[in-house]
Amino acid sequence: MRITRTPRTAPTTRRTLLRASAATAAAGVLAAGSSPVSAAPSARPATAARPATPAAALTELAAGNRRWRTLRQRHPHEAAGVRAALVSGQSPFALILGCIDSRVPPELVFDQGLGDLMTVRSAGEVLDEAVLGSIAYGVLELGIPLVVVLGHQSCGAVAAAVHAEETGESLPAHIQYVADQIRPAIVHGQHGDARVDATVSAQVRLVRSRLAREADLAAKVAAGELAIVGARYELSTQLVHRVG
Repeated sequence: MRITRTPRTAPTTRRTLLRASAATAAAGVLAAGSSPVSAAPSARPATAARPATPAAALTELAAGNRRWRTLRQRHPHEAAGVRAALVSGQSPFALILGCIDSRVPPELVFDQGLGDLMTVRSAGEVLDEAVLGSIAYGVLELGIPLVVVLGHQSCGAVAAAVHAEETGESLPAHIQYVADQIRPAIVHGQHGDARVDATVSAQVRLVRSRLAREADLAAKVAAGELAIVGARYELSTQLVHRVG
């Protein structure tokens, strides 16, 4: 089904950045289709309205990931005119909470350009006050309609957390903090590499559920203005797909 995008007006009321928050479960399908998309000069002209609904934003990300994995990237919104226009402000259509892994840069795996995505990255998508504040800023101040919690295959942070729990070893410096945050997601019904892989998805679900308890975000979801979805990126196929 083709989803029509509708223009979105910028919010007129400013809100305090760090309000007591908690928020939501998301809807929509992120899985991109397998058919290639024909190349064009730009994925979305700079003058076109950004995706204004959660469904439209998901559709845009799915199309971009399809281009990426079929080697038909457009590298949109990099021209001089776009750069100049962005000096006066930004209106990203999605916020990606992803891992710090160098192999999973959101702008590339979704084939988006300047001003399209707000990206927040922490090892294993771990939440802390800075991460939560960054997400709140994107949603409450910029009116972003979609938050994607993006895990990935072969996550080193998850592997370290699993190893630390299995061996009882302490990790150096602040890496132990990351492992401690991931520990509740560890899947004990699996072993070896399967445990790490299952925990990657479980961590995405856990982080998404924690965001779902952020009150300000939940209010946006209840109003149909925001979706929070979980997804993972497969390094072997370059596919981004939903994690339910």
